[in-house]
Amino acid sequence: MFNSVYFIGIGGIGMSALARYFLHRGLVVGGYDKTPSDLTRQLEKEGAQIHYEDNLQLVPEPCLDSQHTLVVYTPAIPADHSELTYFRNHGFDLQKRAQVLGTLTRTHKGLCVAGTHGKTSTSTMCAHIMHQSHLDCNAFLGGISKNYGTNYILSSKSDYVVIEADEFDRSFHWLRPWMTVITATDPDHLDIYGTKEAYLESFRHYTTLIQPGGALILHTGLEMRPDVQPGVRTYSYSLDSGDFHAENVKIENGEITFDLISPIENVANIQLGQPIPINIENGVAAMAMAQLNGCTPDELREGMKTFAGVDRRFDFKVRNSRHVFLSDYAHHPKEILQSARSMRQLYSDRKITALFQPHLYTRTRDFYKEFAEALSLLDEVILCDIYPAREKPIPGVTSRLIYDNLAPGVEKSMIHKEEVLDLVRSRDFDVLIVLGAGDLDNYVPQIAQILS
Repeated sequence: MFNSVYFIGIGGIGMSALARYFLHRGLVVGGYDKTPSDLTRQLEKEGAQIHYEDNLQLVPEPCLDSQHTLVVYTPAIPADHSELTYFRNHGFDLQKRAQVLGTLTRTHKGLCVAGTHGKTSTSTMCAHIMHQSHLDCNAFLGGISKNYGTNYILSSKSDYVVIEADEFDRSFHWLRPWMTVITATDPDHLDIYGTKEAYLESFRHYTTLIQPGGALILHTGLEMRPDVQPGVRTYSYSLDSGDFHAENVKIENGEITFDLISPIENVANIQLGQPIPINIENGVAAMAMAQLNGCTPDELREGMKTFAGVDRRFDFKVRNSRHVFLSDYAHHPKEILQSARSMRQLYSDRKITALFQPHLYTRTRDFYKEFAEALSLLDEVILCDIYPAREKPIPGVTSRLIYDNLAPGVEKSMIHKEEVLDLVRSRDFDVLIVLGAGDLDNYVPQIAQILS
């Protein structure tokens, strides 16, 4: 029986959700992270004991008891991290975040959302629909829900747990979903998988883990082929085809409404609380999973209407007569393509500028042409240096690869991130979007202040 839980990499979006879960259960929670952040500061206010130096002497005393401490670590932590090495060599129970979530899917009905992109918005949408319904749910999300100001929802009465199923490092293979959505399987994380075929195989294996009696809700047209156990129902979905899809879509006066076509029961006149075109398809997937578990038509309508979005997912910061400014976590070419298309639909007659910080040298190396193609849908592209995250530089791989492949006619420039605020002060942007999963988001509050 664990009395304390120690997190190595506690500031990660997924790790912090688990930390909150154990804090709510009254356990001692300690942790290390490289740098302070809004998430770590909030966790400290909630009772977590956190430090920012790889130093065993700073670990809370209860977390040094190997018999009663669970150690949770992120794969992003270097193997030679001294605290991780100590716990590994002294008989502690070490688990990856995904292993802990996997245990929860064995004790609850796991409603999981996997896919290269769209999983954070879809899982957060599903969690909100479920939470405000008669079913309720727990949830571990990959982004901060604007409805709840957190990435974690706790319910003392619900048997459901909504989980964002992460394919990085094959983490989602620890899960045993009751039901799962798969949004997309466009190759990513090739530094881990090596080939597209290995990436698709990983998703195939994930579908074998769905519990009999449960369901797979699969986006139409994916290359991967599911391999479900007997007794698992399989459904398709997309924006305009499949078992679940949308019809009578109306986009006007800043509002979006549509009808859900469903094999369970059609639901008319659904209004998007966050009126962004891509959220129609995300909403179809979220409602499909909620409806299959018993949410009523009125609960689906209310959940969609009151959904406020996810921080850094097509996240509007400024909307006035002079400027539109938003932040989007999009960091894969297909995500950027969807984001760019949505921007074009919403602002067809305005100049759209993207400020993009590529994430990872390997991803830039593998997809620089696709990045350039997606970004070329916009009027102007300003590229920052690559955010390395866990990687070392690769010779010849810089943002210049994307820059050189942008379509003719697209205005383009390259700057260092330290120059961003001065650039914003010196320019009168019409519509500006910050794209990427790196640390450029740290400047977003100041950019919003300047534009306001």
